[in-house]
Amino acid sequence: MEFLKWLQEIRNPVCDAIFSFITMFGEETIFILIGLLFYWCISKKQGYYLLSIGLIGTVLNQFLKLIFRIPRPWVQDESFKIVESAREQATGYSFPSGHTQTSVGIFGGIALWNKNKTAKIICIALCVLVPFSRMYLGVHTPLDVGVSVLLALVLVFGLYPLLRKASNEIKTMRILFVVMTIFASVFLMFVHLNNFPADVDEENLAHGTETAYKMLGVILGLWLSFEIDNRYIKFQTKSVWWVQVLKLVVGLLPILAIKSGLKNPLYMLLGNELIADGFRYFLIAIFAGFVWPITFKYWNKLSKKQVGE
Repeated sequence: MEFLKWLQEIRNPVCDAIFSFITMFGEETIFILIGLLFYWCISKKQGYYLLSIGLIGTVLNQFLKLIFRIPRPWVQDESFKIVESAREQATGYSFPSGHTQTSVGIFGGIALWNKNKTAKIICIALCVLVPFSRMYLGVHTPLDVGVSVLLALVLVFGLYPLLRKASNEIKTMRILFVVMTIFASVFLMFVHLNNFPADVDEENLAHGTETAYKMLGVILGLWLSFEIDNRYIKFQTKSVWWVQVLKLVVGLLPILAIKSGLKNPLYMLLGNELIADGFRYFLIAIFAGFVWPITFKYWNKLSKKQVGE
């Protein structure tokens, strides 16, 4: 807490705005955007790599939050003040840091996979700046951030040889999906069957439970998409630059519609918010994994026609 209090003393409006922007690179929306950018437009294999890091990391992060149940810094010390703009995204228990784990996992994975020096420098910088922003804003301690960095790096370097150098990519991916499904299922059983103490924060427990359903839903949807694409679609990621932009921008609109627009209708239809959340994220993965990629061949034909004219 002493380090956080020192950061509190040197805060100013300019740095508050800068680090509030930087911390956004650890949010779920950025994870989805970057994951789909690579999966749709750059490399499916690298897309699976980044998505796997993010999904496993999220489940692991929430697992640890509910095991250790460490309160946020401002709860531990009521005299401590945070940058208020960061409060909305500071959900769940404090340890470990979800933003840190997501950002280091995604950008660390990009830095390891790619040889471009400029991309490496930018990604490594974000791997440092996002974790620091969580402490500057006052929503995490150095312990929260440090453990998250370590966990993310274990996933980055642990999954790299499996997906980059796998001799049998299909078999490797199936094994990985089995492991992820089991891990997410164990977490789901944990939140329902574990005998939590009476003083457990109900809001934090609810957040972890919601995450358990979402992660299981998206993993199952991504697995199904992998099997369908491998057997029937086999979509290609390469295309001209303006098609890539359209693929990403237009494809994100239905995903945002499913993520936000279907939320309340599914709640009413299914009558159980947790099941509805899991199904909603399953639909997101299905759309992103093979429904939208079905259209890529038509986008590519259009680009070739334009070039021919």
